Amino acid sequence: MKTAVTEETLPERIRLLMKLRNAGVTDTRVLSAMESIPREMFVPDSFRDKAYEDTALPIDSCQTISQPSVVAWMTWALSVSDRMRVLEIGTGSGYQAAILSRLCRMVYTVERHKDLLRVAEGRFKALHLTNILTQAGDGSKGWKVAAPFDRIIVTAAAHAVPAALIEQLAEGGVMVIPVGSDTEQLLLRIEKTSEGIKQQHLMDVRFVPLVEGR
Repeated sequence: MKTAVTEETLPERIRLLMKLRNAGVTDTRVLSAMESIPREMFVPDSFRDKAYEDTALPIDSCQTISQPSVVAWMTWALSVSDRMRVLEIGTGSGYQAAILSRLCRMVYTVERHKDLLRVAEGRFKALHLTNILTQAGDGSKGWKVAAPFDRIIVTAAAHAVPAALIEQLAEGGVMVIPVGSDTEQLLLRIEKTSEGIKQQHLMDVRFVPLVEGR
């Protein structure tokens, strides 16, 4: 499954990939996945000229599409293989899910804003990404009927790691999640082992808040 790289965006994509590599993102599978997904399809028309800048951009419903370097680091930290089932909390534009779809067997993605989810589903269809399942709902509750998951990625900041997501993570699984307040957030890598939970601080980040409840 391969998406054509358009001549119009190829130079911008290559420059972005070079910046990511120079910044320390050297995982060739992650870089290849990011090269294959046209980011300009996931940003509003008014921001398409900025699609390959390393910056977060606004999308509908007061949400954002994360900057490419954060997407790259979070994807790398997940250590995804092509046999894994991945749960994403916060579909947003669909960009992160699209990249994950190149790296794993199946992506399950949850979004609370139905309008965002509908648009993202159209993008997945246009790109022929057939290994992504979507659901509208409260991301803090995960996707219980499809659990357990080998990997979980959360693209909104929680005040604390939701217990439901820990429960739905398979033993040996990894979760990458931003945790904190509006002013201070830490990106955590959480590994669930037979001996308990191991936690690693990756970097400071800034995400929109994870909203729980209806």
